Amino acid sequence: MSLPLQGLTVAVTRSPDRSAALATALSAAGAVPVLVPLLDFEIAADQDGLGAALERLRAGKFDWLVVSSITTVRALKQWAAAHDTSLADLLPAQTRVATIGPSSRKILEAEGVRVDLAPRDVQSAAGLVELWPDGRSRVLLPQSDIAEPTLARGIAAKGAQVDSLPAYRTVDYPARPAARLTTALKPGTSWRPHAQSMEFPPAPETAHSLQFAGTPHDAAQSSPSPGGSTPSPELLTPGAAKTMLAVGRIDAVVAASGSAARSIARLLGPLPPSCLLIAIGVPTRTESENVGLLVAGTADEPTPAGIVEALTRAVLALDHQANSAETVPESIPYEIPETVPGTGNESSLEKEQQ
Repeated sequence: MSLPLQGLTVAVTRSPDRSAALATALSAAGAVPVLVPLLDFEIAADQDGLGAALERLRAGKFDWLVVSSITTVRALKQWAAAHDTSLADLLPAQTRVATIGPSSRKILEAEGVRVDLAPRDVQSAAGLVELWPDGRSRVLLPQSDIAEPTLARGIAAKGAQVDSLPAYRTVDYPARPAARLTTALKPGTSWRPHAQSMEFPPAPETAHSLQFAGTPHDAAQSSPSPGGSTPSPELLTPGAAKTMLAVGRIDAVVAASGSAARSIARLLGPLPPSCLLIAIGVPTRTESENVGLLVAGTADEPTPAGIVEALTRAVLALDHQANSAETVPESIPYEIPETVPGTGNESSLEKEQQ
């Protein structure tokens, strides 16, 4: 039986050290992942300022710690490790923790941090603001240096005094080796790959060490190695990926954040109409559309499984449209009637494509 994404070449735009789970999920569904890292992360430029804020946190000066992304968890964990402590030990018992959704909640809990407030069904700053309690409180909000002010302003509007500061820098891939965020997080998701694990190349010291190594569509037909392991994904420069996109050799691209969507538009765009762009969630879909990208599908949950499901729906919708078009005689102009039961007009997959 064929797999749902059999033979599709899918560009994963995360750095190699953050791509394993998604690439393995795509491979398990039959796709051929290629790595096209666009963004990377460095420690905050003002380490003294970050350190002073975290020492105040440890001293009980804040009522809340708000974690605005999974990368924030990495940045705080790396700072803690460099100062012979742990992320959990930075938090006094009375300090409550809030985060922006279920994925970051699982990551924090895996690191031993209790989460007191998080949206259940959506991973977004707006979702957390909606839940935020009214009243005075002192809040520490470490986040990216390019973070939107939505979260800080929303919490402040409900009466909180917010200390917002950069915990890390978002940069083009690859980050400077001496400044790069390298701390690994404990697994925080219940998803487990069905395929065998892949090995991923380390981040290069310079972008010039990335080379276009071959033909992913050929790899889709290749057999596993004698030991049964799954081949490592190719690592491509943005230039090599853009060349492949232009000739139709990349079938889909995954945008895993709003900043990734902006980088896709800047470094890979315009995407050809045949390429399916999949957004990890509604905020990323919105940002993708804001920069002129056409989104083919949006994950219901920001996980590898959610992305694979969204891509599968988009592929099925595309197939449905192609099959419907083939049944229409060329000599008759084809117009979809407004109300004809049983024609498939009401298909949610078609609406999602539009």
